[in-house]
Amino acid sequence: MSQANNILFIASLLILVSIFAGSASSRFGVPFLLVFLGLGLLAGVDGPGGIEFSDFNLTYSVGSAALAIILFDGGLRTKFTTVKLVAGPALGLATVGVVLTATLVAVATHWITNLGWLESFLVGAIVGSTDAAAVFFLLNVRGLALQKRVSGTLEVESGINDPMAIFLTMACVELLSLGQPPSNLALAAQFLAQMVGGCLIGAAGGFALVALFNRVPVAGGLYPIVAMAATLLIFSGAHFVQASGYIAVYVAGLVLGNRRHRGAQVVLRFFDGLSWLGQIVMFLLLGLLMTPSEMRPDIVPGVVVAIFLIVVARPLAVALCLLPFRYTLPEIGFISWVGLRGAVPIFLATIPVLFGVPNAGIYVSIAFFCVVASLLLQGWTIGVAARLFGLELPPPVEAPTRTDIDLGNALDRDIASYRVEPNCIAQGYNYAEIPLPRRCRIITVIRDGTVMDRSKLERLEAGDYLLVLAPPEQLFSLDRLFALPDRKRRANVPGDEVFGEFTIPADTLLGSLSAMYGVEVEARHREETINAYIRRRLRHAAVVGDRVRLGPVELIVREIKGNRITLVGLELEPEEHPVVRRFRQLFRFG
Repeated sequence: MSQANNILFIASLLILVSIFAGSASSRFGVPFLLVFLGLGLLAGVDGPGGIEFSDFNLTYSVGSAALAIILFDGGLRTKFTTVKLVAGPALGLATVGVVLTATLVAVATHWITNLGWLESFLVGAIVGSTDAAAVFFLLNVRGLALQKRVSGTLEVESGINDPMAIFLTMACVELLSLGQPPSNLALAAQFLAQMVGGCLIGAAGGFALVALFNRVPVAGGLYPIVAMAATLLIFSGAHFVQASGYIAVYVAGLVLGNRRHRGAQVVLRFFDGLSWLGQIVMFLLLGLLMTPSEMRPDIVPGVVVAIFLIVVARPLAVALCLLPFRYTLPEIGFISWVGLRGAVPIFLATIPVLFGVPNAGIYVSIAFFCVVASLLLQGWTIGVAARLFGLELPPPVEAPTRTDIDLGNALDRDIASYRVEPNCIAQGYNYAEIPLPRRCRIITVIRDGTVMDRSKLERLEAGDYLLVLAPPEQLFSLDRLFALPDRKRRANVPGDEVFGEFTIPADTLLGSLSAMYGVEVEARHREETINAYIRRRLRHAAVVGDRVRLGPVELIVREIKGNRITLVGLELEPEEHPVVRRFRQLFRFG
């Protein structure tokens, strides 16, 4: 009883300290995840905490469950439109990219250490995938506004590439343990069964969960509990039939997050906190598991492999996978740099230990150094890299205070509660003339605790509370009506200047653009609109921030409504980054 109480006391204390230490350290730009790992190391056997912890089985089990929760939460927050936009590139990075990265790391590992080719490839497989948790958390916590194609590629890739790394790791471990390689056909069949099976089980589980929420009413507080239990059921059920549980939970979250259902808001909030808890627990356990004093002989090879992974292997793999999809050099450079490694490599490194593979300690050591290097170098510089490659967009309009009331599938609209901010757009209109989006209606206005008679209202006042009935897709437009109009932007965050000196409607003819700004346009294109010209040149779905050259000037996509570009920025004297210019000179592409 006393031991159980001690464990509970220490675990809860570590979690609380991790949360507040992470919040304090974020003011100095320190990645949260590095703080969690560092606290685990300090609490461990080589730190002042002196806690002896070497339970690899427990770490593997808890890590599996935590990763499943994090992937499900990532799927909940990913839109189908994003997946559609980046499906090809993300799938290429998640499969071919992982294999290429693992192969390149294997070459470096074999050269640096005394490990054989198979052991070296196992090292590459362990560190070959980006970490979904690290990518989701660091991109969201830093609040970066990135081009949708870039952020979507990173998120979808990290959400679906773990199964490939796990598959490669298990194949190498089984080969090292059994000594007999399976046939290529058997490997291919096993891989397809895991990937396809995971997708099918995840889709079935997601649709079943949507139907369950909408047809079987339960107490409001139980919706997130049902979702959590279903997540773990889908994860473990997929493993029972030899499918990928990680793909299954990501797809299930994707389906649930893109379908209307009861309890949507409470499920999102619950999984936001639960995924944070899973991340904290994973890194604390991995920190406790590490024994730095035993890893000293592996410092040099571990650091060299980590640098090679960050500087050579990841960029080469990304470039080979993304160039066929016409990604620009800045996009490739940023995606290469944000190949974050988090808890997953250390988690995968426990597999050789559990299987009793010889020299298993070196896999753990190298994985540890790769994670620390990634968090220090890449995690600390995400914002700098986004600005260096010119991919950071102005932050979106700061949303006003809003609470959503979920009506489930009974209606195709929800109720949103707003607090009117001072000098917001809506205050510039008479109450009856407020330009509400289509199918939106103000139900109630509350002022100083009193429900106002809407027929007698002249104008809204700052501090008023409103209940608005609106379709979910119109909530962003409503936010703009009631938000602060001139929010103070954070220091060092780009403003509208990233869109050039002038703003032009996208339906403007190129001939008119030529007459206004003296831009040379071929006669055969003078009747073409800017919108059509940009889409023809891009050859992929346009996103805000896309840039297209028109002679000496540059057109920048500024606003998109539906599937149509509506506004573009004009940069009269675009400056090309010297790194990009040098690459163009060397390789003659882009």
